[in-house]
Amino acid sequence: MSAILRKLLVCLSLLGPIPASANVIADWDAKAVAIIAPAVPAPLSQREAAIVNVAMFDAVNAIGGRYQPYLFKQGAAAGTSQEAAAAAAAAAVIIGLHPETAGDIKVALEKYLAPIADGPAKTEGVKIGEAVAATILQARATDGATAPDIYRPKTRPGAWIPTPAAAASAWPNMKPFALGSPSQFRPGPPPALDSREWAADYNEIKTYGSKTSTSRSPQQTETARFWLAVGPAAYHQIPRQLIIGQKMDILDSARLMALYAVALTDAYIAVFDAKYQYELWRPITAIRNGDVAENAVTRRDATWQPIDNTPMHPEYPCAHCINAGAAAAVIEAVLGSRTISEVTMTSSAAPGVVHRFTSLDVFCEEVSNARVWAGFHYRFSTVIGTTMGRQVGMYVVQNLMQAIAPRAIASDGR
Repeated sequence: MSAILRKLLVCLSLLGPIPASANVIADWDAKAVAIIAPAVPAPLSQREAAIVNVAMFDAVNAIGGRYQPYLFKQGAAAGTSQEAAAAAAAAAVIIGLHPETAGDIKVALEKYLAPIADGPAKTEGVKIGEAVAATILQARATDGATAPDIYRPKTRPGAWIPTPAAAASAWPNMKPFALGSPSQFRPGPPPALDSREWAADYNEIKTYGSKTSTSRSPQQTETARFWLAVGPAAYHQIPRQLIIGQKMDILDSARLMALYAVALTDAYIAVFDAKYQYELWRPITAIRNGDVAENAVTRRDATWQPIDNTPMHPEYPCAHCINAGAAAAVIEAVLGSRTISEVTMTSSAAPGVVHRFTSLDVFCEEVSNARVWAGFHYRFSTVIGTTMGRQVGMYVVQNLMQAIAPRAIASDGR
C-alpha cells in the first residue's frame, strides 16, 4: 500500500464513532473519495465513486422504497437501519474495489456503527448493504473501464512521436451507467481550421492560456490553477454540502448523490467517445504549428506552453466542462433551481484557496473559463462540453431512480 493511502486510512480510522444523526451518505462519500482519489486517476475514480453511491442508494431505497431501484430489487424488513445499510454498502464496495484497505475499512465501519443500538435493525441493515454492494460490484466488473489501451497514434513510417499512453482510450467502449450508448449525445465536429470561429478561439487561448501570459489577470490565473483538480475529490464537495444544507433525509440524500455520481461518470464516457471520434489537436500542438493550419490569422508561436501539462487525450470537447454541466443539471433538476445555498470548494491544486458558489450558471462559467485560461481548451470546446453535460445530467435524472407512485407503494405493502 502506498504511503499516501496508508496515511489517509489512518486518518479515517481515527475519526472515532460518528453519531447516527450525521448524514451517513455525505460521511461515506467523503470517506470513499478520500481513499479512491489518490489510488486511481480520474475518470476511474469518478466511476468508483458512482459505484459507491449507487450501492448506498439501492441499500437505503430497499428499506425506504420511495424510488425505482437502480439495480437491487429485493426489499428489506420495516425498521431496518438505513444508516447501517448505507455505511455497510459503501464499506463493502470500497473493500471490493481496493482489497488492500479491508482491515482499515472494517475498523472504520465498526466505529461508525457503534452508536447504533445492537439488534435486528442494525444486523439487517448491514446484511442488506453488503448484499447490494455485491450486486453492484458484479454488475460493473466487466463494464470495460479498465480495458487495455489499444489507441493507435497517427504517424508515418519511421517518424518519432511522443510516447505517453493515451488516457481513457477504452472509455468510448465502456458500458454506461444510464446512457443508452457512449455516443448518445455525441456532438457534431469542431469548427473547420479555416473558419472565423477557429481563428478567434485559437487566438483567445494563445493570448490568455499561455504559461507566461501578461493578459491574464492574477485572479484568472488562480482560477485556472484551482481547476487543475479533477474527479470526485473536486466535484463531490458540492452535493455533500447541499444535502446537509437542505436537511435531506437519508434516502433523498442517497438519491441525489447517486444521480450526481452516475451523471458525472456517464459524462466522462460521452466526452471520451467524442474526443477519440474527432481527435482534435490540443492548443500546444496547434499553436506551435499555427503556420500549417491554412488560416492567415493563426500565427505560430514556437515556444508556447499552457499553465500545466496538457492532459493525455484529444481536445474536443472539454471534459471538465461536461462534468460541470452534468453536475449543474442534476442539482437543478432535484432542487428545482439554478440558485443554490452557498457552497464552498477547495482544490488540491491550489492550497489555501476557497471558491464559493450560489449559482450553478456561475459555477459552469468558471469551469469553462478556467480551461481556456489554463491553455487546455478552446472556447468552442467549453461551450459544447457544458451543453453535453447538461444533456447527460437531464437524461440521468429523467431515467433513473424515479419516484414510485403512492398507489404502487401501497400495493407493495410498504
